[in-house]
Amino acid sequence: MGDKILGFVKNWILVISMATGASAYLLYHSLPVLHPAGPVLERICVTLQPLLLFAMLFLSFCKIEPHQLKPHRWQFILLGIQALMFVLFALAVYLCPEGDLSRIPLEAAMLLMICPTANACAVVTGRLGGDMAGVVTYTVLINLLVALAMPAVIPFIHPIEGLPFSLAFNHILAKVFPLLILPCLCAWLVRYLFPRVHRRILRHVGVSFYLWAFCLSLAILMCTRSIIRSDAPPSMLGILTGVALLGCIFNFGVGRLVGSAFRCTVSAGQALGQKNTILIIWMAYTFMDPVSSVVGGIYSIWQNIFNSWQLQRMSR
Repeated sequence: MGDKILGFVKNWILVISMATGASAYLLYHSLPVLHPAGPVLERICVTLQPLLLFAMLFLSFCKIEPHQLKPHRWQFILLGIQALMFVLFALAVYLCPEGDLSRIPLEAAMLLMICPTANACAVVTGRLGGDMAGVVTYTVLINLLVALAMPAVIPFIHPIEGLPFSLAFNHILAKVFPLLILPCLCAWLVRYLFPRVHRRILRHVGVSFYLWAFCLSLAILMCTRSIIRSDAPPSMLGILTGVALLGCIFNFGVGRLVGSAFRCTVSAGQALGQKNTILIIWMAYTFMDPVSSVVGGIYSIWQNIFNSWQLQRMSR
């Protein structure tokens, strides 16, 4: 009975986590007696999100052996595509007048283009018969690119009042770098300096699954808060749904197209298409218009629908 319940939770964890997060904020919003606790609860959520992301990435990188990381040409082509699309959308946001509602979908598209590969991508890639090591290598490379690209671009489209570019770059880097690169470095230090601790961590690496679920709930909670508090029209939700769908089609399609030239269609498609959507939500809520964070939750639905279809085809 316990195995059946656990299996049900794992199969439907995306829906359960998103429903829990949205319901939690709607409950808070509908009960005025809870409103005085709002500032404290917000501070808790804002503090917990990066800590959980760090722990989740750290546990994932503990499973990766450095000798598996062998760069290939297709990886650098995909990195170039992500960087180019990110810069183009960032330029469009920069040219868009401040306060214009069209900035929101442009910011959402910008985040979809630069977002790193999901931690679970290697697992799905393996089940589809792809190169897991290649996807792991790309995950590390794209995290490094994002850690440098975000601080370099964000100050131009969302200037921090009173801070010159150099200080704004360092300010954003201090937020992004610990989340994307530090977990990898810490995991490898533990692997080589404290092998006994590393072996113990590997016994409990499955905890990352539950951290991911809880982190997704918090992310959707903050998304729901942004939607309810926003002045954006209801039609914006439909526009962001379309942006997420087009982004999903573009990422998986271009990834598979590039991969087909190197006989790694599945690996390249998953590396570019399967996104760390929790990070999209965090980046949007931290650096952009919070409403644009909705695109992360919607994208996660589209990518999971596509992955489910791929896995069903594979099983047949």
